[in-house]
Amino acid sequence: MFRLSKLADYGTVILSFMAQQPERTYSAAELAGEVGIGVPTASKVLKQLARSALVQSLRGTHGGYLLARRPEAIALTDVIEALDGPISATECGIGTGVCRSETSCRLRGNWRRLGRVIRQTLAEVSVADFARNDYRPRFAGRAADEEDSP
Repeated sequence: MFRLSKLADYGTVILSFMAQQPERTYSAAELAGEVGIGVPTASKVLKQLARSALVQSLRGTHGGYLLARRPEAIALTDVIEALDGPISATECGIGTGVCRSETSCRLRGNWRRLGRVIRQTLAEVSVADFARNDYRPRFAGRAADEEDSP
């Protein structure tokens, strides 16, 4: 199963909240309260997002955090890679030297291809998309909720 870490999830939630008023500066405490996480966790996420140039950290009495780019220009891949590292379906999809069987593995190419598809799909969704309450991703011409129905 492809699964995001809690930090990547929190990063997406924080950035989606910030995207509703992208020109505004937010404190870590304000964001933590608004999205329902602890201040230390929000601070950790925001520091990592700042290191990846997704938010700007502003010092001073009116300091805080500000989106570094338009919400439409921040893809989910940016958020996930800032907080979780490279996106891959398996460890061997990230690079070489991870698995003892990589030179003889006949499935590695398939796993790498799947990782590229996952990354490409995530790259097509922006923080602005997530910030919209009515956002419905489309897959193969069908709504996502149709995909999930039994």
